[in-house]
Amino acid sequence: MNQANIASTLQEISILALPVVLAITFHEAAHGIVAYWLGDDTAYKQGRVSLNPLRHIDPFGTVLLPILLYFAGGFLFGYARPVPTKASRLHSPRRDMVLVALAGPGMNIALAFVSALLMHGIAWLPGAAQAWASGALDASIALNLVLAVFNLIPLPPLDGSHVIASLLPRQSAIRFAAFGRYGILILIAAFLILPQLSRALGLGIDPVGWLVRGPVEWLYNLIVQTTATG
Repeated sequence: MNQANIASTLQEISILALPVVLAITFHEAAHGIVAYWLGDDTAYKQGRVSLNPLRHIDPFGTVLLPILLYFAGGFLFGYARPVPTKASRLHSPRRDMVLVALAGPGMNIALAFVSALLMHGIAWLPGAAQAWASGALDASIALNLVLAVFNLIPLPPLDGSHVIASLLPRQSAIRFAAFGRYGILILIAAFLILPQLSRALGLGIDPVGWLVRGPVEWLYNLIVQTTATG
């Protein structure tokens, strides 16, 4: 890698770093805050109702895995330390678990909306900062929407799986939750290995496009149009 490529890569990482950290931190904190409001103080007692990124970062899932996927050219995703929630402490366990699970993706959609609004303030920045801020805010919109949509996939340990588990009969929910031990392996296979294998064999299998890219593009266009002026 020559010096120009190194500089370009470092600039891209600097643009992505802040949106990634904020997206993950606010996502996890939202789970803990809503759980606390609904009666479960488990996350609060463990210091997870916090906007301190260090309390939510998982060394592999937040740092190493995204870096590996970035350089492998695959779908970029990662995860933070799960916020602990005890359903038995919630006021209405089945209903409230759905609200706790949806709090993270809901926060990411809100952050994407705020980032789009902040785009209108870029003109007030010094010239040298405008390009960086534009790139960071655009990345924030896209990354938050990817995180929201990706987490709504009903596969353990993603948030969508907790929504499904709360709607299933008790025994079915227990069996579904037990499936979570294979969740990370399935995600890596579906979003990294399968697309590369499909391209090599010309099969046209695209889980990223089917489950993530389409909804993200729709939400991105909706937010940009909603926040546009004039």
